[in-house]
Amino acid sequence: MVREDLRNVAIIAHVDHGKTTLVDEMLKFSGWFRDNQAVEDRVMDSNALERERGITILAKNTSAHYKGVKINIVDTPGHADFGGEVERILKMVNGVILLVDAAEGPMPQTRFVLQKAIELGHRIIVVVNKIDRPDARVYEIGDEVLELLLDLDANDDQLESPVLFCSARKGTACLSPDEQGTDLAPLFDTILSHIPAPEGELEGEGQLLVSAVDYNDYVGKIAIGRIERGSFKLKQDVLVCDYHGDVTPYKSKITAMYQIEGLARTTVEEAKVGDIVCISGIEDSTSVTPSALLKAQIRFHLLKSVTPPSK
Repeated sequence: MVREDLRNVAIIAHVDHGKTTLVDEMLKFSGWFRDNQAVEDRVMDSNALERERGITILAKNTSAHYKGVKINIVDTPGHADFGGEVERILKMVNGVILLVDAAEGPMPQTRFVLQKAIELGHRIIVVVNKIDRPDARVYEIGDEVLELLLDLDANDDQLESPVLFCSARKGTACLSPDEQGTDLAPLFDTILSHIPAPEGELEGEGQLLVSAVDYNDYVGKIAIGRIERGSFKLKQDVLVCDYHGDVTPYKSKITAMYQIEGLARTTVEEAKVGDIVCISGIEDSTSVTPSALLKAQIRFHLLKSVTPPSK
């Protein structure tokens, strides 16, 4: 089954190259905010420490709708200290938007996150950002990214990645540095045409790979991941399996299930292959305090649906 109504994409870049600002503008363009609505800058950086330090620490999910297609967007950290967060989250998506500063060009963390995307075989959209900077080198950055792709042994498809030129601060994108962008439509059109739709088996045993966790004072730990096969329903019994096979599988139950719509979590009764979902009720066999949960390296878990015995 191919989900043509869905795209899953992550935004990766070196720190301070404009990922979170671009996500803000993508949400505005897709209509999640009213024209007269006062919107705080960097709305995705909701964690108190993130707002204090002005950087993204935890990967976050949002979504936008364009031409009848839901686009799940993951804003990832750009700082090297949080590279593990990027590596885990890339398993949830089918492609990446590589953001590169028009003046600085590819930087050390650009190389790290791009290498992870290449290893997973992801399709890549190169976006040269901050083209309105006085010191922008818009005609050179594309060649520098191509050299980096060659150095990282990218495949032929990745070497032919489309290049767009963007000002995230102004909310504009264009296909040529000589053009004057008016909005982000070229970026959204490229996502639909270049990033593959998620696909998998709709029938059979459900399987979900947990790639991130969140915590809520009311429901406790929330597992976030993409459904790799089948479907999951609210109140369904599941089998929690350690991805590395080190822990004995144990049964649990989905007490709440959400999908991301804009910046909000919307309760859903059922989700199917390709969907990114947030699930509560899945507890580890060992207790984890909320503070430790947000800091610790997350172990991958597989959730498998439990088929009731036939009568």
